[in-house]
Amino acid sequence: MSQLNLKRSLGLLSLGVLMVWAAGASPVWAETSAVDPAAVEILKRMTDCLGTLKQFSVKTQNTIEDLTESGHRVDYDVSATVTVSRPNKLKAQRKGDLIDQTFYYNGKTLTLDNPSDKVYASQPAPATIEGMLTFARSSLGLVIPAADLIYRNNFKLLMQNVTLATVIGKEFIGGVRCDHLLFSRPGVDFQVCVADSGEPLPYKYVVTDTSTCALISISTVMSDWNAASAVDDAFFNFVPPKGVKEISFMPLKVHEKTDR
Repeated sequence: MSQLNLKRSLGLLSLGVLMVWAAGASPVWAETSAVDPAAVEILKRMTDCLGTLKQFSVKTQNTIEDLTESGHRVDYDVSATVTVSRPNKLKAQRKGDLIDQTFYYNGKTLTLDNPSDKVYASQPAPATIEGMLTFARSSLGLVIPAADLIYRNNFKLLMQNVTLATVIGKEFIGGVRCDHLLFSRPGVDFQVCVADSGEPLPYKYVVTDTSTCALISISTVMSDWNAASAVDDAFFNFVPPKGVKEISFMPLKVHEKTDR
């Protein structure tokens, strides 16, 4: 896979893939013995907890699996910090060998800054985080880190077309004891590790493409959840430094044609 294709897969397979596939579909899931109510209940507690957070920040370490032309697997890592202030402010900073970007959203405008290339692009955006995330994904091909978990009231979307839900057991993620959950839906599995005491926050999230035999996954480990400190509105505004050039977002259809 080329770096261009890998960057696109980071957006489409990674955090946000479940929202992409659930868009426009009715929120239902299979009522079979393969869906363990205990796993569903833990996921519901997690989404309810996240939905009550008016403001929070979280650090993530994303590992993106890829296959070389020789058939060998390699992993790429991207660090990210996401800060959210509901209902209409978000900032996401991603840094890795393949990507160096900061995403700003202040309730009116979304801006993608590429400091390494000294360019940025801005676009008017909807007035809520949920509306902005949908617009960024569907119109610009952009997926924000942890997008699946940023949507408010996202339980039904996460459970869309789930055919299997189970509690695998316990895991320690960054020293936090978690319930390890597995969910399966057509073409994709996802795993979530949720703190089993205190606030039921997620500490690991794995999305696996099961539509191919490669079973490529993207894993995200979360740390440093912070819902206490206030963030000034100016934090979400992009002020272009000297020598930085404004460019236009590339239309989504151009991305799709290029990747073929």
